Amino acid sequence: MRKIFGALLTLIFTAFAGPALAEECPRGTLDKQYCDRNNDQVADLPLDDSKWVDPSTIIFSYTPVEDPAVYAKVWDGFIKHMSEVTGRKVVFFPVQSYAAQYEAMRSGRLHIAGVNTGGNPVAVSCAGMVPFAMMAAKDGSFGYEMEIIVPADSPIQAPADLKGKTLAFTSPTSNSGFKAPSAILKSSFGMEADKDFKTTFSGKHDNSILGVANNDYEAAAVANSVLKRMIRRNAVDPSKIRTVYKSQTFPTTGYGHAHNLHPVVAAKIKQAFFTFPWEGSELQKEFKKEGRFVSIHHKSDWAVIRQIDAANGVTYDCK
Repeated sequence: MRKIFGALLTLIFTAFAGPALAEECPRGTLDKQYCDRNNDQVADLPLDDSKWVDPSTIIFSYTPVEDPAVYAKVWDGFIKHMSEVTGRKVVFFPVQSYAAQYEAMRSGRLHIAGVNTGGNPVAVSCAGMVPFAMMAAKDGSFGYEMEIIVPADSPIQAPADLKGKTLAFTSPTSNSGFKAPSAILKSSFGMEADKDFKTTFSGKHDNSILGVANNDYEAAAVANSVLKRMIRRNAVDPSKIRTVYKSQTFPTTGYGHAHNLHPVVAAKIKQAFFTFPWEGSELQKEFKKEGRFVSIHHKSDWAVIRQIDAANGVTYDCK
């Protein structure tokens, strides 16, 4: 009788405690629809495999740029390589804004994305992106710097001269286009946005660079990786721009997949990135400094970016 009673208690405990344990879902900064049980600060693959996504057509996007058509061509060879490796059709999806890119992945319309440095924590927290790669030089070195640029004939010679002037940012989610310069100008020069200098937003690094070159902006904070690519493409005349500040090196665009992508598909996608033949490719022509993809870990590699966010009082609001 005692054994039967004990077994009954076990069944009752399992019935009530089991679901509670199964539903335990640590999240950290992640949105409520994601879980982070292993504390790596990115969304876990759903435990229920019925929630895994196994697309016949893989959708890929690169961070918003001034001319999406140019980058569709740049990525064409890579897209074909990924299609061969995965055995699936792969489509390049040009996005017009950072918000549109995050929402596309969050809603299941986007499977792989190259997200700008500052936007990675947002994409991870709000869209369930799992970063796994970024571009690097052949020797494995990587990164870019934030530069504050001004028209060549501008009286501005240093960050302190921005007082009373207007500084163009790109987007609130951009590291070099907003977060880093905001934190650096405040901590190193005692200057606060919209208090010591006025601000405006251009939407993209390309817009900011062209705006400075054309004297539409008094100054702009940009990623010098974008600036260098535009100069190489003759999209902007370098003689019309002057740099008055250059930051430490930051990690560059992070590439990630949707958290609920079927693990076999995700593995094939990673294989495509790490086996892509750079030599003679359009990617190599466009991204001169880079020559390979390297593995990244969001928790450690993006720690400095999250520190900048914290210094700016940024939270990852996913509403």
